[in-house]
Amino acid sequence: MDVGALVGGAVALVVGLLSWTQSRATNRRADFKEITERLDRELRDERTQRKLLTAYVVEIWRWAKRVGPDTPAGPAPEPPQDLDLTPWRQ
Repeated sequence: MDVGALVGGAVALVVGLLSWTQSRATNRRADFKEITERLDRELRDERTQRKLLTAYVVEIWRWAKRVGPDTPAGPAPEPPQDLDLTPWRQ
């Protein structure tokens, strides 16, 4: 056998292996970036919903303090349109 062909084949194999691992690392970085962007987006949406829900609960609490137990209570304030209450309306 030719030693040059064996060395060339070994070099080609090493270069192929290195490029394959590099492409896998690049794919993992891209996947990680995509996952973190999705988590950031979901966290931002959840924080918005929590702020709206907290504001709504505080508004009901203020309404309850203002009305009192012996005065005729009007209707409770409506929740903001942005507040998603679908998990509780089943």
